[in-house]
Order: sequence, then C-alpha cells, then structure tokens
Amino acid sequence: MASVIDFTKYVEINPEIRFGRPIIKGTRITVYDVLGWLASGQTHEEILEDFPQLSNDHILACLSYNH
Repeated sequence: MASVIDFTKYVEINPEIRFGRPIIKGTRITVYDVLGWLASGQTHEEILEDFPQLSNDHILACLSYNH
C-alpha cells in the first residue's frame, strides 16, 4: 500500500501553468498526468525513468492529492 504523504510540499496550483491544474512544484507535470500514467499500468520506476526530475515522493503526493 502506498504511503500517505503531505501533498502540499510537492503540489501547487499556478493559474499561469497548465491552465491552473495542480502540478508538481518546479515542473509542468500535472497530478492528473501522473495518475493517468499509473492508471495505464506504468510502475513508479518507469515513471521515474521517463521523468528524472520526479521522485517517488512526488508520485506519492499525487496519490495523496485530495482537492
């Protein structure tokens, strides 16, 4: 089971980036991008390989996001 993490450390909403969708801080990657990748069957490791600017904590923050 995934650990619950304080998503506010890693997720922000900036109306100037990606139309105000929640993004990983310092990137243009949305929470919904990460959740979509997971839903399509990608593993954490595959996502981290494809997007080295992300960490496992970023992925867990997306899973914990509740807005």
